[in-house]
Amino acid sequence: MELVATLFVENFEMRSAPGPSTRLDITGAMFSQAAPEPVPTTLTPHLVALIHCPADESGQGVFEVTFFNERKTEIDDEEPIARNVSPFTVEPGKFTYRLVRAELPFDEYSTVFAHCRVDRGPLTVVPFTLLPPAE
Repeated sequence: MELVATLFVENFEMRSAPGPSTRLDITGAMFSQAAPEPVPTTLTPHLVALIHCPADESGQGVFEVTFFNERKTEIDDEEPIARNVSPFTVEPGKFTYRLVRAELPFDEYSTVFAHCRVDRGPLTVVPFTLLPPAE
């Protein structure tokens, strides 16, 4: 399995196109957000991952996202802020997506790092920064 892309987004929709083919409409891709209120606060941003299954693989996989306050090169025994594990099935040679909505507590304006991987493979790290409320 191959993790093709991972983003925090405001909205994600699928639609059919001739072929048959599928189109993904992704809006509001973001790496930061102004807090809706002063800290401490909890946010629930959407993280979307696009995953490809090569034609010669089984189509069975597990998508894991672990959120930490720092960027890591491998997942260790440190307690994460949040974690989501989601098994999936995809037809070999096709794509699928996973949508994760974790509750992320913020005690200060800072950056959280989503560590994403498929089947304990390589990590893709996506930052999300909470900014002070907009005035």
